[in-house]
Parts: sequence; C-alpha cells; structure tokens
Amino acid sequence: MNPRTAFALDGPSVDGSAYRDVVDLAGHAPGWVDDAVTAWSAYGLGLFAVLMVVVWWRARRTGTRSAVEALAVPVVVVVAYVLNDVLKALVHEVRPCRSLHLATLEACPAPGDWSFPSNHAAIAAAAAVALLFVSRRIGAVAVVAACAMGASRVWVGAHYPHDVVVGMLVGALISALLMAGVRRWHRPLVRLLAATRLRPLLVA
Repeated sequence: MNPRTAFALDGPSVDGSAYRDVVDLAGHAPGWVDDAVTAWSAYGLGLFAVLMVVVWWRARRTGTRSAVEALAVPVVVVVAYVLNDVLKALVHEVRPCRSLHLATLEACPAPGDWSFPSNHAAIAAAAAVALLFVSRRIGAVAVVAACAMGASRVWVGAHYPHDVVVGMLVGALISALLMAGVRRWHRPLVRLLAATRLRPLLVA
C-alpha cells in the first residue's frame, strides 16, 4: 500500500447514508433556503472575523488581561486551522461528492482536496470557543454561528457529518487548550506586548 494513502478513511461506510439524506433534502428545499445556506457556507466565516474585532474593541476597555485574550483569538484560530489541515493531509478521505457521485449545491472540489476533518468547522469552533473566553455573550453568538456553519457544510454537499463533528471537536479542543494557556500566562504576555509597538492595542 502506498504510504501516502495508508490512513485513507472510507467516508461512505461511516455515515454515507446520513449524507445522502441531507443532500436529498437540500435538493428538494426551496431555492431561497439553498441560496441562503450556500451563501453562509461560503462567506459565513467572515462573521467570526467581525466578532473578533468587536470583542477586542470592548476588551480594551475592560483590562489588559481581556485585551490580551482578545488579541490571542485570531492567532489561536490560525493554529487550529493549521493543525486541522495537517490532520486532513494525513487522513486521505475522498470528498463525498466524488465517492457517492451525487449532485450537490457546492461544486465538488478537485481530487486531492480531502474531506476529513472539515476546515470550516474547525475554524468556526475554534473561534467560538476562543471568543467564549473573552465574552460569554459574544461567544454564545459565535457558538450558534459555528453550529450553523458545520450544518451548512453538509447541506451544500462538501462534507460528511463526521467530517464536521470531528472538525469542530479538533478546533474546540485546540482553542480551549491554547486560550487556557493565554489566560494563565497573561501577565508575561501583557509585558511582552507592552514593550512593543503593539502596546496601543492593549488599552483604549
């Protein structure tokens, strides 16, 4: 067996039937529903960027610890994305639209663009968990948005349900661990940033 495919995951055997059911439901849904879900799936991650800016803007008025946590959110999300993408490169699961040959709302990605775990789900979950560390209210909004993002990736046919679930778990776990570290070591991080040109980002 080629070592590059030694860890290939057979997606259809996991929850291929559930995927078929969702794609079939999407195929019979009103056009405006499909359009809305497709738009959210494609551009919804932008909302998390907006929430990051909002939470940072508010955190500057709360204190340096909150400000440092808010500044850490995008960094944590990038780390979660990179690690999830590494896992995706190790587990060569073919996209469901190719394995099952179904017509989907989203164009089927090119061969070699692996499916497991979902990067969109990992990014959304990582952002939601990180935002919860800074603001429960904004974090709660992000959690709902993250769940909607994960569901949308199955609806448009880009991922199996297990791709989304694992992607969200990976993103959430990495985010929680890193943000816990930021909270624990916030004092040295504040001193480090205060000694650089980034100091104005810590206070209003």
